[in-house]
Amino acid sequence: MGGENLRQVNRALVALAAATVMSGCMAELPSFTKKPAQEETTKAALQDGSFQQVTGDNQSVVIETLLERKSILKSGPYNTVADAALNASARASEAKLRSAKLRAEAQSKNWLPTIGPNISLTSLGDLVAGILVEQVLFDNGRRKAEREFAAADVEVAAVNLSIDMNDRVYTALSLYLSGLRGDEKASLSARALSRMHEFERIVIGRVNGGVSDSADQRVVESKISDMRADQSTSTEAATTARAELQAMTGQMFETKPTLFDLDIPQREVEALEVLKSSAEATRSVAQATVSRAGLLPSLTASANVTDSGTTGGIGLGTSQPIGFGTGAHLKAIEATKETSRRQVAEASETARRNESRLRQRLVSFRRQEAEAAKLAKSSGETFRLFERQFEAGQRTVIDVIAIYEQLVQREQAHVDAKYEVILIQLELARDLGLLADGDSI
Repeated sequence: MGGENLRQVNRALVALAAATVMSGCMAELPSFTKKPAQEETTKAALQDGSFQQVTGDNQSVVIETLLERKSILKSGPYNTVADAALNASARASEAKLRSAKLRAEAQSKNWLPTIGPNISLTSLGDLVAGILVEQVLFDNGRRKAEREFAAADVEVAAVNLSIDMNDRVYTALSLYLSGLRGDEKASLSARALSRMHEFERIVIGRVNGGVSDSADQRVVESKISDMRADQSTSTEAATTARAELQAMTGQMFETKPTLFDLDIPQREVEALEVLKSSAEATRSVAQATVSRAGLLPSLTASANVTDSGTTGGIGLGTSQPIGFGTGAHLKAIEATKETSRRQVAEASETARRNESRLRQRLVSFRRQEAEAAKLAKSSGETFRLFERQFEAGQRTVIDVIAIYEQLVQREQAHVDAKYEVILIQLELARDLGLLADGDSI
């Protein structure tokens, strides 16, 4: 029994020695077998943020770009809502990023020798157990491409996380603003209803006195019903938005903040979708390189450690069989690079078009906001003039009601334009990844 234990210890020591010697020998091989020194993999420290990288010679440009993104939401209600939305997120994308980082860390060691059991049957019917140590000497860049693929996969997951978090903040702020808009429009409708009830009292008195026709009373009652319906719609919209926001964040927020314009950068920030497309292109090219290397010969050194001793050898082979379609397969793989390049160009064009559309809409709604404010002011002056003329007997009550209805409609239009300006700015910031600090995601 003691001899058997001794043989097991000896086998373990021999295997360890073989792996150590093989690793030492590989350090003397040409550059294609050297340790990549963290240049093909992106590692992150999860303590300070999902995008934090371990210090190294070659940092991920994509992740570094995400880290530099700063939120345009300053201290105040907007920032409070954004923080609550981020803190309440399930962050499934973060879990995917963590998995991608672990895969990249595993692939960063694929240049090391592999060790595994080897059991064979001899011609005499005996089972021979041993340990097989293999080291790839030349693989047409396959393992380097695998490291590049894993690193690019981390970048794609990181951009997806940024997209998800910015989209979540945008959704929360949209709900918050919907609640504010509903409150403001409901308040305008309530004030208008109060004034319309006063008109109704006047019309009823004139109808009872035989001065006006009962049709005037029906007109006023119809307009009151419309305003009451508008008020209910606005109130329900605000209630629904706040209920959804509370379900999303678990909090209630201030209902009367001061609206302000957001400071959107002028076209010097690259859209998140472009960063994602670039990372996906890098990943596709790396995958194509892995596929291409699988069709080409590779050189492998191996050592088999058994009780009888250690045997070694050099092997030449391919990961995939070579057939009559191998040439076309190689051409298709090479075409992947051109496809990836065009996809990045297409994503850039789409992002530019979308940003231009949003910026033009922003200009348009700012103009509409200014015009609506001017028209509401003009309608207010006209209404006050008509009111004085009515009191002097120069205007009918229906004339006054018509101009007041126009005033209310223009005030409502001004509210809508004012909130659309903020929402468009938030949409622009979302696409650029500027609704959440990159170093705090």
